[in-house]
Amino acid sequence: MDPLRLAYSPCPNDTFIFHAWVQGLLPDAPPVEERLEDIDTLNQLAAAGEADVVKVSFYAFGHLREHYALLHSGGALGRGCGPLIVARKDSRLRPADSAGGLVSLADDLSRMRVAIPGELTTAALLSGLFTGSVRQRIVMPFDRIMPAVAAGEVEAGVIIHEGRFTFGSYGLRRLVDLGEWWESTTGLPIPLGAIAVSRALDIEVQRRVERAVSESVSYAWAHPDASRSYVAAHSLEIDPEVCQAHIDLYVNEATLDYGAEGELAIERLLAAAGDAGLVDPSEKTLFWDRA
Repeated sequence: MDPLRLAYSPCPNDTFIFHAWVQGLLPDAPPVEERLEDIDTLNQLAAAGEADVVKVSFYAFGHLREHYALLHSGGALGRGCGPLIVARKDSRLRPADSAGGLVSLADDLSRMRVAIPGELTTAALLSGLFTGSVRQRIVMPFDRIMPAVAAGEVEAGVIIHEGRFTFGSYGLRRLVDLGEWWESTTGLPIPLGAIAVSRALDIEVQRRVERAVSESVSYAWAHPDASRSYVAAHSLEIDPEVCQAHIDLYVNEATLDYGAEGELAIERLLAAAGDAGLVDPSEKTLFWDRA
């Protein structure tokens, strides 16, 4: 068969997950041509139908459901791993430490310039659900957000990926952890990113894709050093300890299979987006049919 178009991010969790597959270490996996892009670009690639298997944000998936289905493996979902909203330490914005503080912060942010890492990222969805709306959302690449906040180009920023571990070095402080907010509101883990497969592919190919992703995750865990140079070569964060912390945070049991709780969390997040009028309803199933 012709190689599948596989697209994912250069972030340590994705390169750790996909290393075995793209390096040909899984004998029965379909051949692939990989493409590494930031999450906003990946969402756009999927919207244009330019990938057969692609990492997308759950918010974007809400707009892609007619043409893509979720795999049960390879995604980022968990607790204590959500996006953060940060501001400069000298900002008048104060960290939210109570229910009243959350309401006040949400109101303040709704009127300020807030940087987000892409229109259809889960970070953008969560920030929108938290504030109700942000009138001056400034879209920029995720690695530009912390410098922009530090320079005063925006009052606050929604940060993802390695930013969870490095924002303090930019003179920034955390205002709210959107993952913690979601978890306290729903009691469920936070869905961040998913691996989606094109519904246009033959069902047996979709089955092989699911198996390849699952086996690639298992290989990564069984051989943690095998992907080290591949991860380092693509990461924007050169500190190996930060790369490992990133992997440890975002690659967990739900990466191998979401399980019942994970699937419920995904359904709840997309339902919240639908209730807010942020995604259109769909009759399509969330997941590919592996029955």
